[in-house]
Amino acid sequence: MLVKAAFPIEINAKEATYEIQYGNVTRPTHNNTSWDVAAFEVCGHKWADLSEGDFGVSLLNDSKYGHDIKDGNMRLTLLKSSCDPIPDADKEEHFFTYSIYTHTGSWKDAKTANQAYELNVPLFAKVEEAHLGKLPNELSLAKVNKENIIIEVIKKAEDTDALIVRMYEFHNKKTNAKLTFLNDIVNATECNLLEKDLEAANVDANSINFTINPFEIKTFKVKLK
Repeated sequence: MLVKAAFPIEINAKEATYEIQYGNVTRPTHNNTSWDVAAFEVCGHKWADLSEGDFGVSLLNDSKYGHDIKDGNMRLTLLKSSCDPIPDADKEEHFFTYSIYTHTGSWKDAKTANQAYELNVPLFAKVEEAHLGKLPNELSLAKVNKENIIIEVIKKAEDTDALIVRMYEFHNKKTNAKLTFLNDIVNATECNLLEKDLEAANVDANSINFTINPFEIKTFKVKLK
């Protein structure tokens, strides 16, 4: 059994863009080759986009990874279930979250990736009694000053009490950027995905200055005051 949500879109584009882990990839919207025909469905994470000139449509979702965009239709696979060896597999009540996001310009101009994160990580609100408070109106543990870089991971290091911050570039653009923390930095190193130190980071008080290459993943190990 295959259940899809389909949206007919009047957009002329030879390629569609799909988010993948730590980046995005373009794939054809036609069946010119046998490889295109075989790809009846392709992988995408939180969003897929179809754009022409100065207009486009992004399809956002929170947990579905099968897409196909062909012949002016954007389709998202909601349920894919086999009847064998379990005839009653997935015969339950299902809930789906997805959203159509129309925009001017490209998906980069429209900040489609940011919209997808907002859908997947909604604002958490808590009711408080009126008080003066101790914090400013805006506060971030860590933030980066370029829109084409996303902080994907902030966690405790596996072997020490340091903080691991992992980010990636997703506009295919080499960028000079600054990563700023709430408190001053005691020490910081760039490390690999296994959290092994590579080199000392360029630290300035509570910030790290760095250069990131197109689609590069950067990881820093940081100890704060």
